[in-house]
Amino acid sequence: MLNTVVTRARTALVNTLRALWIVLFWWLSWRPSDLRLAWRNVLRNKRRSIVTIAAMAFALFFELLYAGLIPGMLGGMQEDITSMEVGDIQIHAAEYLERPSMYTTIEQPDALLAKIDEAGWAGSARVLGGGLMAAGEYSAGVAFRGVEVARDGKVTQVSEGLAAGDWLDPEDANGVVLGKVLARVLNVKVGEELVVLTQAMDGSMGNELYHVRGILMSISGGTDRSTVYVNQSTLRDLLVMPEGAHQIIVGLPDEADLVASKEVLVGLAEPLGGADLEILTWRELLPIVSQMLDSVEGMIWIIFFIIYIAVGILILNAMLMAVFERIREFGVLKAMGMGPPKVYGLILVESGIQICIAALVGIVLALGPMWYLSEIGINVGSLGGTDMMGVAMRPIWNGVYNVEVAMPPLILLFFVAGGAVVYPALKAAWLNPVKAMTHR
Repeated sequence: MLNTVVTRARTALVNTLRALWIVLFWWLSWRPSDLRLAWRNVLRNKRRSIVTIAAMAFALFFELLYAGLIPGMLGGMQEDITSMEVGDIQIHAAEYLERPSMYTTIEQPDALLAKIDEAGWAGSARVLGGGLMAAGEYSAGVAFRGVEVARDGKVTQVSEGLAAGDWLDPEDANGVVLGKVLARVLNVKVGEELVVLTQAMDGSMGNELYHVRGILMSISGGTDRSTVYVNQSTLRDLLVMPEGAHQIIVGLPDEADLVASKEVLVGLAEPLGGADLEILTWRELLPIVSQMLDSVEGMIWIIFFIIYIAVGILILNAMLMAVFERIREFGVLKAMGMGPPKVYGLILVESGIQICIAALVGIVLALGPMWYLSEIGINVGSLGGTDMMGVAMRPIWNGVYNVEVAMPPLILLFFVAGGAVVYPALKAAWLNPVKAMTHR
């Protein structure tokens, strides 16, 4: 619902801006002498013009930086969700998500993975399990993720999120990678031994001795606290699970449409028992996070509008002062034949000159900081790894800056500032010439 409102509001603003440009183009068709008059009026009270331009320029400056920082943070969260955690699409056996059980498996994961490969996507099957892990005097309940290292590396980037040690290696069968918080709870470091106890699918008790091969940096609350990545063949031996899989994660190209890709995947799975499978996008798996990301654009527009309203009040006050100071002048101009449209246009062009200067100054001032935030970013220090809706905040906060990001604050500047000058311009346009020339 919010997305629809934001889209309609954006369309209305763009159409309004186009109309303003058409009107402004008509006014700029004046004789050069008329434009020189508008420019002289801007320079007449330099202090007021400088203050007005500076207010608009700094408002645009901060809005441009803010416009890129928020999408940068949330875009990073979305990328971490898909590349580190759930992938773009997940496939489970029916009812597995409602009632997780080691016995509820995907029966033909290899055949389905072959179909995914043929579609040009990346897919990886995982075996999931739970158990108890201990190291010395410490123990904790853990969630195992058995991965095929080669395949999983094509779908996720979790192997690049290591704080210490190395990622899984098929040659090191008993080497495991722990979540950051779990390693701290167990008080273990890279190379130390771990004892694992779990229930196998045949009813026996599975136990094994592993060692810490790597420790992850903060990824998400659940992963940090309890997840253990292990070679899939090793976990199959522990669980006595020779075939099947609990989960298939699918990675899509950046340009792929999420909903359309899901429909294609449903069709691919149909001959392989698709009725017994549940196929969900990451947005369906994490609806709260999805809604939060979708609502951010609306929040950004609201904050833009609030800040620009303050700037609009300043412009309204400045232009009203300019009109009251020049009442006798407007009376003389109207007595000499300048009609209301010309007077109205004169005020708008004076304001337009100031807005354009402010826009240019604001953009020039923002170029350096935008480059810095985009390429280097802000080190958030201790806030790095903070759990936000189940996703860890990145230690380096980068902004995202492009034409699409820069347009909303620029459009709103022209819209709000142009709207603020309408009342003073109308007041000047409809002055009575006789009364205006005798005004004191």
